[in-house]
Amino acid sequence: MPFHHARLENGLEVIAELNDQAHSVAAGFFVKAGSRDESAEVAGVSHFLEHMTFKGTERRDALAVNRDFDRVGAKHNAQTSEEDTFYHVTCLPEYLPACFDVLSDILRPTLREEDFETEKQVIIEEIRMYMDNPMSVAYEAAKSAHFGRHPLGNSILGSVQSITDMKVDAMRSYFRDHYCPSNIVLGFAGRGRWEDLLAMASDRCGDWSGGSTSRLADPVRGAAAVRQIVREEDLQQTVVGVSDAPPLETEDRYAAHLLATVLGDHTGSRLYWTLIDPGLADGAGLSYQDYNQAGTFFTFLSCEPEEADANLSRIEDVYRTVMDSGVTAEELEQAKNKVLARSVLRSERPMGRLASLGFHWMYRHAYLTVEQELDAFSRVSLDDLRRLLREYPLCPMTVVSVGPTTAPGESK
Repeated sequence: MPFHHARLENGLEVIAELNDQAHSVAAGFFVKAGSRDESAEVAGVSHFLEHMTFKGTERRDALAVNRDFDRVGAKHNAQTSEEDTFYHVTCLPEYLPACFDVLSDILRPTLREEDFETEKQVIIEEIRMYMDNPMSVAYEAAKSAHFGRHPLGNSILGSVQSITDMKVDAMRSYFRDHYCPSNIVLGFAGRGRWEDLLAMASDRCGDWSGGSTSRLADPVRGAAAVRQIVREEDLQQTVVGVSDAPPLETEDRYAAHLLATVLGDHTGSRLYWTLIDPGLADGAGLSYQDYNQAGTFFTFLSCEPEEADANLSRIEDVYRTVMDSGVTAEELEQAKNKVLARSVLRSERPMGRLASLGFHWMYRHAYLTVEQELDAFSRVSLDDLRRLLREYPLCPMTVVSVGPTTAPGESK
């Protein structure tokens, strides 16, 4: 599948991986603007701004934005993370010009004060909804406790107070600083002609203006902190643990994905057989999250409150065993089979390829084919995992417990 890259005169980078065998096409804008780029005064502005882009432009109101996507059967959405905000659409190739007209249009929203004040209440209700979810509370608190004052500890949603106090002028200023062409990557995946895509990008985005911005992404290691949040109304205890892991810039991210699969996949992992299969917990897992110059292993546990302390000890026993003895060849082979299968299945959809293409280009300025990704996972050895565990031990870890009891205690 051919890969193409160009940079418009205003600094916007355009990339595409084209596939004549595909029956659809995906397009997306990757904006390097997430919660880690926010100051305390505008906490939650990246996510809030994502909402506001759909509220109207000079050419469309909110109804027209949704109507123009819907009338051609397009699937569109956006999402905000610690790292970035991703706007995307998937449609039939013949409808891409119409869909891209809408997608590019919303990247230049009017940010009307009336819409801002209305959507503010929507964001506040969303925050309150998440505050009702013990896992969301534990996850946000665990990030904050682990990273401390580093911006990776920022909440993606912000707080009720920060959103209430936010002014529309602060959002407009953030938009000008971060939604400049040089801070955005436009990607395409699926069926299409490069000449047509580039001409469309130039026509719709070539007049975008703005300066340049840069992110101070210092390497960071977290602190093995402990925090307990008592919620007497909860029926279960929810625990989130955080350990350091490789950043997205390193090749060790492949080994980290495989290690998380061996230990914490939702089926057939060590945590599954230790806690889920015997009925000691209803949820237990380990996942790997890579960031710009940082990484984390997230441990998740939900169980009966009286079992929380014992279950955390069981998890730490699993981790210390693998740190001492490593994983087996059979476990590594099984993990590779799972990860490779998921990678292939995801890559068969233009939307799956688009996400991979955009994030690799934004943070590594590299084009990675499916075959290269599969080969990178296949080359991970038992020695690689042993070295990874020496450099990034799973214990001690930051532990945040949410529920009716103060257990569990400090990670050892």
